[in-house]
Amino acid sequence: MICGGYSMRQEDVSKRDPHLPKYFFVTAGKALSPVSELNAFDEALMNAGIAQCNLVPVSSILPADAVEVDFVPITPGAIVFTIMARIEGSEGDSISAGVAWSFGVSEEYGRYGIVVEAYGKVNKEELKDELIRKLLRMAEVRKMDLEEIKVKIESIERIPKGMYGSVIAAVIFVPTVDYHKVKRKLYV
Repeated sequence: MICGGYSMRQEDVSKRDPHLPKYFFVTAGKALSPVSELNAFDEALMNAGIAQCNLVPVSSILPADAVEVDFVPITPGAIVFTIMARIEGSEGDSISAGVAWSFGVSEEYGRYGIVVEAYGKVNKEELKDELIRKLLRMAEVRKMDLEEIKVKIESIERIPKGMYGSVIAAVIFVPTVDYHKVKRKLYV
């Protein structure tokens, strides 16, 4: 695969570039605030466990050997790469945000993962349908055969009178400074 001006085949991933994420987790949060949408967003980040991070948005690709792990408490002030869906609203709004992800294999690049994000004034089922449609389209144009599709959605059904709301869902790439805190995700 050609990435950032150099070639990296899947078998070379063990010779890891420090900018190539090794671990990721998925989180979500929601909050209401009587003050502002910004305060609701800050509290949604707190509820997702990532308010102490400097979040940097990136596009939607998971490295071939990236491992999904349980939530990792990240060092305050760390620069953290994320793929995030976010929406704010006010009194009476129903809001949802979500991410969907899967690994797959393409003839051109081998195995890697893709992520989509979506948000809107819709319910969870409508958002889930949108996420899956988007993910399947990304796979189709890449000629990828996907493995299991996973989805994480957060929502507020109706923001109460006098309140602002925020919901977020995010894929968080664990910074190297916190690798020692990683616990592998156990699937039942």
